[in-house]
Amino acid sequence: MGRTLALDIGEKRIGVAVSDELGLLARPLATIARASRRQDFERIARFVAELGAERIVAGYPRSLSGEEGLQAQRVRRYVEALAATLPVPAELWDERLTTVEAQERLLDAGRRRPRDRGQLDAAAAAIILQDYLDAHH
Repeated sequence: MGRTLALDIGEKRIGVAVSDELGLLARPLATIARASRRQDFERIARFVAELGAERIVAGYPRSLSGEEGLQAQRVRRYVEALAATLPVPAELWDERLTTVEAQERLLDAGRRRPRDRGQLDAAAAAIILQDYLDAHH
């Protein structure tokens, strides 16, 4: 399967996670502070190149009912524009409740509620990615 890069795209930050080379395990990687689209896309392209990622999976924040709300529309348009600039495919993956799950996992691991929201965003990206990897194996 090769390495996959996952993105949890928010208004202020993008959480980034990466899989192992076998495409079995996800781990949080980094957080990108949102700037311009051009700058965001350049940073993501650098991760793709440095890690040899073969695809990107972006969290798709549908509503609990499965509808595409305003934030999901923004993310979809962002990912479409991103995909047009990259040599690898990018797809959307349902991310409902991943931030809540990431927060619970960090607390279960004995960590206090993270003050650094970036840590939470990267953990959410890892949950999105692990869910994607599990569904494709």
